[in-house]
Amino acid sequence: MTRRRFHRCLLAALGSLLLPPAWSAELVEGQDWRPLSPPQPGTDGTRIEVLEFFSYGCPHCGQLNPLIGDWAKGLPADVAFQRVPVTFGRAAWANLARVYFALQLDGTLERLDQQVFDAVGKQRVNLYTDKAIRDWVAKQGLDGDAFGSLLYSFAVEAALTRAETLAERFRVDAVPMIVVDGRYVVVGSGARGYQDLLRIADGLIEKARQQRAQG
Repeated sequence: MTRRRFHRCLLAALGSLLLPPAWSAELVEGQDWRPLSPPQPGTDGTRIEVLEFFSYGCPHCGQLNPLIGDWAKGLPADVAFQRVPVTFGRAAWANLARVYFALQLDGTLERLDQQVFDAVGKQRVNLYTDKAIRDWVAKQGLDGDAFGSLLYSFAVEAALTRAETLAERFRVDAVPMIVVDGRYVVVGSGARGYQDLLRIADGLIEKARQQRAQG
């Protein structure tokens, strides 16, 4: 073997070590995922739907958020991604869910989404009352009074009711919780980080795709 060929083989071998594991072929039920029983129909009848149940009050959700945001941008056309804020019946978390939907309506969600996570989880800002929310968004350059009126608008109330219905249907008992195609819940008990959870989700998407192809 020539030195040049040896170097090519060595680079190929090292490159293979850097590839992510083939989760779709190695997923283990109970370790990487669990079935959702009974399966739940999605809101998009044609595409594979991935739901992320989360709350701004959850530190782990805040850590996952930038990663899952980038991951979602690269999903193929046959996959739909949707985030669903949960309340677990807590008034404080219900207000955080209202903030999420109000930011959506205001068109500022992309700009302020991670800042809300950081304010609640890192800076310990109280965003659980109307006044605190109005004051905080005003510091971010928004009209506090106008935003406050969105918090209890019909659109936000409807979105909040729908989110709570979804959380109940999907039996959400902890966040973050990622559900694929209304059938598979990412568990990742052996995951070494959030990226592993997303790789498991990739594998479950492929699993759902294959199951749909089989009819």
